[in-house]
Amino acid sequence: MKLTITNGEIGVRPPVTKPHPGFLDSVGEERFKKLVYDHYDLIEVSDVAFLFPIHDEDDFAEAKQHAFDFLIQISGGPDYFNQSRGAPQMVGRHAPFRIDEAGRKTWLSLYAPLLEALEDEGIKEEYIQSFWDYLDVFSMWLVNTKN
Repeated sequence: MKLTITNGEIGVRPPVTKPHPGFLDSVGEERFKKLVYDHYDLIEVSDVAFLFPIHDEDDFAEAKQHAFDFLIQISGGPDYFNQSRGAPQMVGRHAPFRIDEAGRKTWLSLYAPLLEALEDEGIKEEYIQSFWDYLDVFSMWLVNTKN
């Protein structure tokens, strides 16, 4: 598996390919939720924590839920995000936050060990890779600050 982080450039938005449907099918909704929530637990103690509402337990829990809702929907699952927040429009939703390339790479790197653990649980490498590839490219879209 090659969980490499592609160098992005502010304003450059490469085409995004959604994760293979086998990823969600294999992982299942509960394990998918744990993946996203575990990622947020790592964010909470990372150098990008300042981008998240870590000092308000309710707001942070809501941010976790929104991330799960979006990612499961984009992975072919229920449209939880649309139901709770409307159309994703993630670039606009992230515009108020100063997201630079270094922060993007930190955010993305926190997913690597969590996804590698899925392989040990029997999830096919190609499915994990497809989810990683989605995150890698999609996260480039959200970079809005030089540094």
